[in-house]
Amino acid sequence: MTGSTSIRRLTAAGLQSSAAGLLALGIVVTPAHAGRHFNDNGNVLISDQFNNRVIEVAPNGDILWQFGLGPNNVTAKSPVGVNDAQRIDTNTLVSGTGAPPGSEPLCPNGCADNRVMLVDKNGKIVWQYGKFGVTGFGPDQLNTPVQATWTPSHTVFITDQANQRVIEVDLHKNILWQYGTNGVAGKGPNHLNNPNSVELVDNGNRLIADQSNNRAIEVARDGHIIVAFTAHGTLNGVAFASRLPNGDTLITDSNNNRVVEVNYKDDIVWSYATNTQPGSNPNPLPTRAIRLRNGNTIISDQFNQRVITVTPAGEIVKQYGTLNVAGYDTKSARKFLNAPYDAKVIGDDTGLTWSDTLHIVPQK
Repeated sequence: MTGSTSIRRLTAAGLQSSAAGLLALGIVVTPAHAGRHFNDNGNVLISDQFNNRVIEVAPNGDILWQFGLGPNNVTAKSPVGVNDAQRIDTNTLVSGTGAPPGSEPLCPNGCADNRVMLVDKNGKIVWQYGKFGVTGFGPDQLNTPVQATWTPSHTVFITDQANQRVIEVDLHKNILWQYGTNGVAGKGPNHLNNPNSVELVDNGNRLIADQSNNRAIEVARDGHIIVAFTAHGTLNGVAFASRLPNGDTLITDSNNNRVVEVNYKDDIVWSYATNTQPGSNPNPLPTRAIRLRNGNTIISDQFNQRVITVTPAGEIVKQYGTLNVAGYDTKSARKFLNAPYDAKVIGDDTGLTWSDTLHIVPQK
């Protein structure tokens, strides 16, 4: 998670909630007037970080599905401080990152989650790597997993941020590949500094957002760095990177409050700043930007408390949440989110690697 500024979190007393109270874990809500259903292409999956939930919303903002019990729950029934989610068939891959000290009133010294989970439509965990409340880098242990990516080989890449590594694990929980030295931050060979994402690119290499080293690096399976992207030394806090179909790389330059697209020569060919709108948080620290097939870009504008979709010309054509206003609502994401960290359009994961089919025997 980006941590260069103080955490800004709305306390439970200030959150908006419906009279009916919190949604039950994994309950599916399908408003009749929405005309949309769970897992329809075009719905948006949002990691609503400080509301401790993942939600699936219709294009009009209606909440169709929720995993997690909301901002007043920091138990294993919720993905605490969730940073990332990805839909795999009808299952959802979720990163329970945990909450740092000072960000969660219910555990002021911080809450460890440290799980990557695959949950089904009903909120049942069918696969998990890491253990709730357990921190480490031993077998089946993580320390602040900020992102996970499903691969076509039915393996999972996990960005294990505080362990300063990215790993690839199979469904039997074996580590198949690792880049980074356990618990040691650095910039030399086999070292990372607060990595924030990893994606598998078409040539089999791995594209890593090496956040505090202010770069995105493409690494071969043997650990050799093929290329590093820094936008000619201007990046500051690389929160996410993905390879576009045209060969360019889309980078969320969080501490500069912008998204940039760079070509292979490291030149910026497109950029969008998220802090220029009147009323914006001056430092919203955007965390995700994903290019859609129609050329627009969906951006998780974290501390502006919104998810936006912008055109190549920089026009906002869709927004969930209210600019710079945090809150909680169980029926709609039109008005309220709380530090949304990730957003993906279902069926439109340009730059990501995923699979349409998945058959897993649930864990006992």
